[in-house]
Amino acid sequence: MVPFTQPRTDIHKPALTKREDMIQNLAASEQVFTSNVFLVTGERTVLVDVGNDFDVVSKVRAEADGLDAVVLTHTHPDHVGNLAAVVDAFDVDVWGYDTDVDGVDHELDENDTVALGDSDYEVLHTPGHKNDHVCLYSEGEGVLFAGDLIFANGGFGRTDLEEGDRGLLIESIERVQQAVDEDLAAMHTGHGPSITTNPYTDVELALRAAKMGA
Repeated sequence: MVPFTQPRTDIHKPALTKREDMIQNLAASEQVFTSNVFLVTGERTVLVDVGNDFDVVSKVRAEADGLDAVVLTHTHPDHVGNLAAVVDAFDVDVWGYDTDVDGVDHELDENDTVALGDSDYEVLHTPGHKNDHVCLYSEGEGVLFAGDLIFANGGFGRTDLEEGDRGLLIESIERVQQAVDEDLAAMHTGHGPSITTNPYTDVELALRAAKMGA
């Protein structure tokens, strides 16, 4: 099955920092049709996306005593396939942009803040790949959860699917570029590795690449 993204293959090798110890990609070793799944531990233990087609519940239990919430970057199947299993196992509520989507309990609106681990993240509505897509940015931590909007080395989310729109995608990448600091420390993407070496450059490259042929 074709994935819901078009990430580039020439990628940075991330270097783990102290900040990153609290953010783990539980899907990193999976060879199935799934997104990345980020477990953010701390005062509020949260899953950012739940992935698809693997036992994410066991992986959460191996790394944390429990789970306080699920936050979704968007609701493509590779990001939400495990949602029912996670909700059943941990009895948690789910936050996302569109509460009309099955399984989303609470709305994340533009410029809302949501607690992940020990930090607050600003919600950026970033359609173009999908209408309910959001990115999550902590200025204090210098961390961006980019979902399927931006990938390493100029990769960006597909726009040839239902609700895809290249013009909107470009506007969303521009919005992220304006919102984040140039000294962004880490960018966690929906597919591929997290970027911890000059991730702001990857945002700029994605914008350039998305504009080509638009």
